Amino acid sequence: MSSGTYARKVRERRLPLTRRHTALRCAVGLYCPLGFDATWAYLAATACPAPDLRRDPAALLRALATLEESRAAHLAETADFAARRRAEKAAGRRTPRASDTAVRRVPRRPTRTTPSRLGLVAAVADRHTAFRRLPYPDETLSADSRVQRISDLRTRLDAAARAYLTALGRLDGPAVEELDATVDGLGSLVRAGYAASTVPLLPWLRFAHLLAYAARTSTVIER
Repeated sequence: MSSGTYARKVRERRLPLTRRHTALRCAVGLYCPLGFDATWAYLAATACPAPDLRRDPAALLRALATLEESRAAHLAETADFAARRRAEKAAGRRTPRASDTAVRRVPRRPTRTTPSRLGLVAAVADRHTAFRRLPYPDETLSADSRVQRISDLRTRLDAAARAYLTALGRLDGPAVEELDATVDGLGSLVRAGYAASTVPLLPWLRFAHLLAYAARTSTVIER
């Protein structure tokens, strides 16, 4: 089904709340710019459900509105990018800029309005819990120096997440710079690693990108 079909089911007051709730989750499955779980955590936090989205029809509609606003911004960005690429190709630029492609590979919430710091904190909290359960790569596949670097980067990423959550998204400049360095370190390991030892690092890196996006966005919100 399409996003529009699921949205209509969420708005259909004659349907049981459980089906409307399921329809919203399906809509998130089709469009989840922060990843499914992080996007859901963002929506649940910003909709302010009481006690949760499965029991609050008004909160379901608020969450849907937030999702649709972001999706509309995403579609507008995609259309602008396509138009720009057509013009660039006509001018002889066959390869898109690295910045254009990089931004599409990491968690980011397109929006025409100011993102919610509360929502971002909820998304990071949800993914931090999952991150702490993620396994380490098989140490037998890497040199001792690489194993130590992986352990150090995980410790730094965990510390950055804890600091972000403790401060409710208000990281200072040096903390953001340290986080960016951690993201770069993980990225370099993924690019230079062996396939078998690199795969477990991919969800670490995705969480690191989410945390970095949330930290930078929350800093802008505070200004």
